[in-house]
Amino acid sequence: MAPKAYDAVLLASFGGPESQDDVIPFLRNVTRGRGIPDERLEEVATHYRANGGVSPINAQNRELKAAIEAELAARGIDLPVYWGNRNWDPYVPETLERIYADGHRRLLTVATSAYSCYSSCRQYREDLGMALRSTGLEGKLEADKVRQYFNHPGFVEPFAEGLRTGLAEIRADLAEAGRAGGRLHLFFATHSIPTADAEAAGPRPLAAELQERTGLKPGEGNGADVYSAQHLDVAEEVLRLVPEAEGIDWSLVYQSRSGAPHVPWLEPDINDAIEELAARSGEDGTEPLAGVVVIPLGFVSDHMEVVWDLDTEARETCEELGLAFRRTPTPGTHPSFVSGLVDIVEERLGTREGRAAVGCFGPWYDVCRPNCCVKVMRDGTVRPTVAAVDSEVGVPSA
Repeated sequence: MAPKAYDAVLLASFGGPESQDDVIPFLRNVTRGRGIPDERLEEVATHYRANGGVSPINAQNRELKAAIEAELAARGIDLPVYWGNRNWDPYVPETLERIYADGHRRLLTVATSAYSCYSSCRQYREDLGMALRSTGLEGKLEADKVRQYFNHPGFVEPFAEGLRTGLAEIRADLAEAGRAGGRLHLFFATHSIPTADAEAAGPRPLAAELQERTGLKPGEGNGADVYSAQHLDVAEEVLRLVPEAEGIDWSLVYQSRSGAPHVPWLEPDINDAIEELAARSGEDGTEPLAGVVVIPLGFVSDHMEVVWDLDTEARETCEELGLAFRRTPTPGTHPSFVSGLVDIVEERLGTREGRAAVGCFGPWYDVCRPNCCVKVMRDGTVRPTVAAVDSEVGVPSA
């Protein structure tokens, strides 16, 4: 997309509860339209209730918003930053109304999701499209979205830094336990998605090439889907930056699946993968497995699915199997990540030359292709989206 004179930035995120009373209403928002009773929601609510009913994501987004504002100011860029959530206050529609009331007419959105699939990209674009219509701002407020930034150096480098530290720490732990030099395995973890969503995100020739080069299979039963392939590519780039990991086997694994059991999702689940690897440990004369390092490659911040699914469940799986465990940080407000996000904003303002990207895919698209990651709703409709070739909302008025 050609540069534009944007006059505001929206940090768009998932949202989360901030008290015990918020938990069930929040989960109703997340599962709206699926007819899931509160009794079932309470099973998931235990994750939040164990942490006081507070999701860490809201505090993290406040910190990220402040860090982006500081970086913009340091570069002399006069752009206000707003924050809106899909599933909890501050909601996207009310935030758009505030943006318009403050006099802004051309909005650039940065989502807290780096990869390409329905829930990581299109659903944010749908939320913006539906909000523009529901608030009466269609044709009044122009809205775009930055490219998916999974392979921007600012996103990749914090993971490499964290892996270097994590390897040093787990090796020290093993040495202290009298197991110095014990065999390690790296698990690059991301959110599982339905295989149908992975297929909708689209195959790419590079995805098949990457699968062949790494010898690692993207999501089971889904071929070389682009969502999995993007993660494989980023994992390779992280490893390239961490010579301390040379010779250590690694895998791409998935977590946090939900929904009906008969609907196929990307696999293997991280806990299943840990158990299977431990069960094979020492076969064929190989050295027994001593520990694992988990890199939460699919996530921007340490929100509930990282805190629960990795720090709680995956850790417990390792403890039961007698394996050392380390989970590395997400980018959060790492200076490289914040700087990278502002670099991408500057790309769209036209004040920065070049479009930084590492790995085999190159910089991703500013504007999505027609029907990109499309999902037909239960009522047979397709929701309006911004930032696509075929968008009817969020575009300049005639």
